[in-house]
Amino acid sequence: MKTIDCRGQQCPQPVIQTRKAMLAEPGTTLQILVDDQVCCDNVSRLAATLGYAIKVEDSEEMIRLELTPGETPAKVAVGGGVSGPTIIFIGSDQMGHGDSKLGQILMKNFIFTLIESDTIPDAIYCVNNGVKLTLGGSDVIEPLAELANRGVDIASCGLCLEFFGAKESLAIGRISNMLEIINALQGAGKIIRI
Repeated sequence: MKTIDCRGQQCPQPVIQTRKAMLAEPGTTLQILVDDQVCCDNVSRLAATLGYAIKVEDSEEMIRLELTPGETPAKVAVGGGVSGPTIIFIGSDQMGHGDSKLGQILMKNFIFTLIESDTIPDAIYCVNNGVKLTLGGSDVIEPLAELANRGVDIASCGLCLEFFGAKESLAIGRISNMLEIINALQGAGKIIRI
């Protein structure tokens, strides 16, 4: 049995570490240590979707999950087949509306978690404050660079970069224009708007 100690880690790290271990050693029983119920629930959902039996022991110091591999459930097809690229359209350096600090943390977690996903988008288009994610000093340059290395086209609106006086600060991806963005969105099979 392999033990992964995720105590003290924030979402989504316990799920990411558990998934990596499951993929690296598919037949291995895992013991996951977490210190809150939310992490326990998130890891349990992941394990259940991948066909693992779950045993949970809760003590004052921690929650211990024992994940035993079983049969991987068959994937359920959702909707009809989608043709065309998947595009993530980012219009802000924050995710959601409300507290801006929390929104920036959520956006950072989204980008870092995206590189761990089974499927990655074909392109990421950034407009308005979203272009700030692609500038030097951004907290997400490293995961965006990894996505680019894996073939994701990362493009920032040129007008937006000009507006912020940041064309020279572009650190990842390329400069795009509104006509290209419109054509890409119209030809997309799936658009994820953040």
